[in-house]
Amino acid sequence: MVDPLTTRRLAHRALYVALAAVILFLRLLPVNPMAHGIPGPDLMLAFTLAWVLRRPDFVPALLIVAVAFVEDLMFWRPIGLWPLILLAGTEFLRARQSAARGMPFVLEMLLVSGVMLAMLLANRLVLALAMVDQPPLGLELLRYLMTLLAYPFVVALSRMAFGLRRAAPGEVDALGHPL
Repeated sequence: MVDPLTTRRLAHRALYVALAAVILFLRLLPVNPMAHGIPGPDLMLAFTLAWVLRRPDFVPALLIVAVAFVEDLMFWRPIGLWPLILLAGTEFLRARQSAARGMPFVLEMLLVSGVMLAMLLANRLVLALAMVDQPPLGLELLRYLMTLLAYPFVVALSRMAFGLRRAAPGEVDALGHPL
């Protein structure tokens, strides 16, 4: 018999992939809800960072890289650059997940904003070194701000709709390993 924690992990991993597919599908639609030039938030980034801080066991590194790689292929970005930067950012957060467990939400927002800004700057630096055309910095900063503004809503949606909560201090899995 499969233990409930394993079932929940697999269900949330499948949910993460389904969310990625829906977000990717919606971004590929030829409809522009922001006709005034304001870019929408990067919801996949917000979901990934929120889920890594809450339950890192639900989104393993390989799954995050696979989703980001598919996004690279679909949006004609330099293949592998964003998955590498995203992996570095999520592993940074994953290493601080136990310290962030008792952190107030405002401090979590500051941590996430710092990681997102570092990821944005790293991406721009590598693209500049490779002399690849980039979107204007102002546009990317606006997307960063929109993603940051969407982050609390993503966290609330993850909590209320998907039951994703932080592991309680001292919570263990069926084998006694701390979460």
